[in-house]
Amino acid sequence: MGETGTKGGDGNPPRPRPARSRLMSPITRRILAINILALGFLGAGILYLDEYKENLIDAELTALGTQAEMFAVALSEGAVAQTASGHYRVSEISNQMVRRLVQTTSSRARLFGTDGRLIADSRRLVGPGGMVSIEELPPPEDPEGPLGRALEFFERIVNKVTGAPRYPAYAENSRQHARDYSEVIAALSGEYVKIVRSAGRDDLLLGVTVPVQRYKQVLGALLVTKDSSGIDAALYETRRDILKVFAVALALTVMLSIYLAGTIARPLKLLAAAAERVRADHSRQHKIPDMAGRDDEIGELAATLKDMTEALWQRMDAIDRFAADVAHEIKNPLTSLRSAVETAARLKDGDQQKKLMAIIQEDVVRLDRLISDISDASRLDAELSRAESEPTDLAGMLATLADIHNTTASDDVNIGVERVDGGGELLINGIEGRLAQVFRNLITNAITFSPAGGAITLTISREQNMVRIDVDDEGPGIPPGNEERIFTRFYTERAETEKFGTHSGLGLSISQQIINAHGGDISATNRLDANGDALGARFTVRLPVA
Repeated sequence: MGETGTKGGDGNPPRPRPARSRLMSPITRRILAINILALGFLGAGILYLDEYKENLIDAELTALGTQAEMFAVALSEGAVAQTASGHYRVSEISNQMVRRLVQTTSSRARLFGTDGRLIADSRRLVGPGGMVSIEELPPPEDPEGPLGRALEFFERIVNKVTGAPRYPAYAENSRQHARDYSEVIAALSGEYVKIVRSAGRDDLLLGVTVPVQRYKQVLGALLVTKDSSGIDAALYETRRDILKVFAVALALTVMLSIYLAGTIARPLKLLAAAAERVRADHSRQHKIPDMAGRDDEIGELAATLKDMTEALWQRMDAIDRFAADVAHEIKNPLTSLRSAVETAARLKDGDQQKKLMAIIQEDVVRLDRLISDISDASRLDAELSRAESEPTDLAGMLATLADIHNTTASDDVNIGVERVDGGGELLINGIEGRLAQVFRNLITNAITFSPAGGAITLTISREQNMVRIDVDDEGPGIPPGNEERIFTRFYTERAETEKFGTHSGLGLSISQQIINAHGGDISATNRLDANGDALGARFTVRLPVA
């Protein structure tokens, strides 16, 4: 901003930062990534459906068990013949009967005799040419298409990650026997067994074995099996419906994320561009955009940047004015010194030279005092910003200053302290040394304008959450209309008895700066009598109570 901006390592002003030209801002990308990732995890968790699949398997096994029990009862009643010894055995019509029983279902039934031999199989036909095996062919095309294959791949990945249960593999010999199936052996012993076997990469075989009994006599074991195509279809339909909802939710998430990012990224980009223009501007034509209509953090940021920019401009104006005032004030004693030195070089009279040397010494002292006060004023802002505030007893400080003056001062001006707040400590948060400097300046200023034998009164009172200190003198008062002007830099109003150049005119300006930094205020008025004549000046300081 102006010539005082930050410079690069080579001493040159920094180059303007190039504007970013991006299709999508980083904030927009981050918001989209976070929202989509969260929705993706949620969708993946829902698509897993492991518990739902287990429930479908249990329901299918229950249905198969009901079928198997019904088939076993039917076979024990209609496919049983009595032997000569009075025992029962499975008759020859069991094969046709088994095929008829499962005809309306998608399951497969196999009947094993007590000797373990396969008696009947719903997928085998006995004809003139011998035994014929029936195999269901897969559909010519995958009805689920790429989506189904993608879902299968997803399930395999999730199963590997989560450690899904592994089922024993199913194997079928060309000549089947009961010993090939442990569940059939168990059913021949009268047990009821449910099984789940792996029939391929992603397929399952569900089965139930029940004993076929006639009057408690086990005549065989019935094995009813079914593939998992129905379960797979149900899972596919459910996942497809979830994906439809997920697609709608994803579209809404993307649109809302872009909208949300736009309400954040676009204003920030505008503020950044405006700040860059203000930084490189020397004419103050560019300003921070007004976003007061936004009732959010970005609106607060815009207002803060605007106030900060105005404060920086004001500070730079103050620096420029201060530099001009310093140059003007230093020029006066330097001009006097130059004139005195040039004149002294031409004079031969010793008395005249002594007078000029006295003037030169006074100008040097004045210049030294002026430079010291200027240095103090220039360091004040930095010191006030770095120093830590601490509780300070204002009443005790004023009493100490008054005692020191009354005890050590050579003048006959008396300083008194009055309390109208009930007494006790009056604590404020501040920098004790700088506050003492303020009241020393005010006391010194009052002494300067007080007549011989006059009195200065420091009155301490309480106004709600503020402490008020009045510094009253018995001098001629402040010239009308100058009540505010006396706080400007290098303003001097000298008493008649004061030598020229004793004060630099920075004391009241520094005092006002210190009080404002403590959150207080300082003002000046005249005390008037009933006729409107000045009884003296009054300086009033107000500071917030700790």
